[in-house]
Amino acid sequence: MKNILLIVLTLVSISCVAQRGNYKNISEKNGKIGIGTNNPDELLTVKGKIHTQEVLVDLNGAVAPDYVFEWYAEGTSTLKPTYQLLSLAALEEFVTKHKHLPNVPSASTLEKEGLSLKEMNLLLLEKVEELTLYTLQQQKELEVLKEKLSELEE
Repeated sequence: MKNILLIVLTLVSISCVAQRGNYKNISEKNGKIGIGTNNPDELLTVKGKIHTQEVLVDLNGAVAPDYVFEWYAEGTSTLKPTYQLLSLAALEEFVTKHKHLPNVPSASTLEKEGLSLKEMNLLLLEKVEELTLYTLQQQKELEVLKEKLSELEE
């Protein structure tokens, strides 16, 4: 019985030591985990590539850009009351002056501060919705021009 107890104790000790492992690229500091860094600045900080099949980001109070289409359909938005679609002329003026889209951080800002995937994806969706509205406006103008052209050809 004494030998069996000694063997079990040895196996448990070996198992515990083996599970701890020596992960040179993982660190913990002040309750924060670092992978590829010894100075994690968030709950999980990874310095390097991450390979995954999916990332789920909660909005947690962020507003999805349905306000763009709400503004188009209603003339105002309850989701974001300050939202206004710029005219194409105003958009061109802004882009010419600032060299980036309105409400989108500049390259230098992104280089200094990085980017939040949640924020950037919502901004990009806003811009896609705005592009959709510009396309709809241009299609209406094309239809009017086609009608006028048809009248002139008759």
